[in-house]
Amino acid sequence: MEKYSDALLQCPLFAGIDRIGLKSLLDCVHASKRAYGRGSFIFMEAERIGFVGALLSGSLHIIQEDFWGNRSILARVEPPEIFAEAFACAGLERSPVSVVAVEDCEVLAMDFKKIVAICPQSCAFHARLIENMLGVLARKNVSLVRKLEHVAKRGTRGKLLSYLSSRALEEGADSFDIPFKRQELADYLSVDRSAMSSEMSKMRKEGLLSFYREHFQLLKH
Repeated sequence: MEKYSDALLQCPLFAGIDRIGLKSLLDCVHASKRAYGRGSFIFMEAERIGFVGALLSGSLHIIQEDFWGNRSILARVEPPEIFAEAFACAGLERSPVSVVAVEDCEVLAMDFKKIVAICPQSCAFHARLIENMLGVLARKNVSLVRKLEHVAKRGTRGKLLSYLSSRALEEGADSFDIPFKRQELADYLSVDRSAMSSEMSKMRKEGLLSFYREHFQLLKH
């Protein structure tokens, strides 16, 4: 686990914790490394939620599928983010979503109950770990609110402009990359890919934006 120390120290869950404290905490929360191939499921909807994960490498999508197999991307997870913490905190025994590997990835699995309960050894950094978990949950809630703002907009153009405007504000620039390919972006915004591509072309002709693959630039008249 030592080779992942630098990555884990960048993880919000371990903010303010040094290398010595990290090693102790990983033992305390029964951490173990797991590898998943591209396209494989970390866990599927309705499966038991067995752990909270910290992504060490690769990327994940948190998805929902309806009865007919239509997929909606709820969020993208990239290192050093964590996932499944909200479901574990809510006490859900079965997952309401699926988590799938976008590419080969490695995950640090941790026992959630061991995270939120002070251990018998009274680790010096465990209180900080619990405080960090509350912060992670709060930020994830803010991200969910932002997604709801995007998908609540009327029409494909409204959803696109809401999302791209939000990305520009986050980056502090009118030129930026997004973490989604075309179909992934359509799934994230809950729109038809063909309709979205058509709307993007219209907006480019109207001088509202320019784009190439995952790179976008918002333009002002």
